[in-house]
Amino acid sequence: MTYRMRGEKMEFYKVNINGNSIQVADYPGEKGPIIAIHGLTGTHKSMHYYAEKLKGEYRFISVDLRGRGNSDETDAEPSIFKHAEDMIGLINELKIENPILLGYSMGAFISAIVASRLKSVQGLILLDGAAKATEHQRAIVQPSLGRISREFTSKEHYVEEIKKIYTNLGVEWNEVLQEAVEYEVGPVNDHWENKSTEARIVADFNSFYTFSPKEICSQIECPVLLVYAKGNIGSMPPLFYITDYEETKEYTKQIETVVSECNHYTMVFEKREDINSYIETFLAKIK
Repeated sequence: MTYRMRGEKMEFYKVNINGNSIQVADYPGEKGPIIAIHGLTGTHKSMHYYAEKLKGEYRFISVDLRGRGNSDETDAEPSIFKHAEDMIGLINELKIENPILLGYSMGAFISAIVASRLKSVQGLILLDGAAKATEHQRAIVQPSLGRISREFTSKEHYVEEIKKIYTNLGVEWNEVLQEAVEYEVGPVNDHWENKSTEARIVADFNSFYTFSPKEICSQIECPVLLVYAKGNIGSMPPLFYITDYEETKEYTKQIETVVSECNHYTMVFEKREDINSYIETFLAKIK
């Protein structure tokens, strides 16, 4: 069953998938729809700049994956494959016939799995994800996940601490990022904390290592755009090296790879005209 709250510019509603509630932000548009899937610790708000660019021309559907934002908690043992099942359930529940998938980071892994299983997918845009995971990513990602289980005295305290993390990641703080961070935190008894559960986020991250580009990408029939973020993350190297995509590129039948100077995080937390242009050109080729 689907519950909708109608807004002037978009519909903000929840969809029940196998007894679990998924939060959806549904922007109207003439073409599409494009389904946007965020990264490991994100929410639908992480995809703000792409929604702003594409809505109107395309129906743009952005989700909170389970365990994030306003969606229900994950299963006890979550994974990118279970999230993919949720997204297939969402597509079926909303009766979407020919979706275009836009996945960022973990969302790119999930989108690739969905596209490998649903031949109705028209196009797939991978924003720096669906690579062969190595220990390199663990060294960058895991140290920042401790914030999820921390207790904070207020929403402002949480935002203040997260601002330090994003500054270290080379991201310039702005109102869009502020709103995204405020959305991911809530009150619990006498304190505030991230709405996610750290152990389950870690389990989702660990499931990256079970992703086989050869097995998954060889099953994808639609055109694919891979956008690689080559920029350093603050003082750290890129999250993925271009070599991590060798199998993804080898086994995907129709793939175009483009490179952006942004880093893995500025890819979504800045307005990226270069990436918008790549996406626009790619979408124009999809009939």
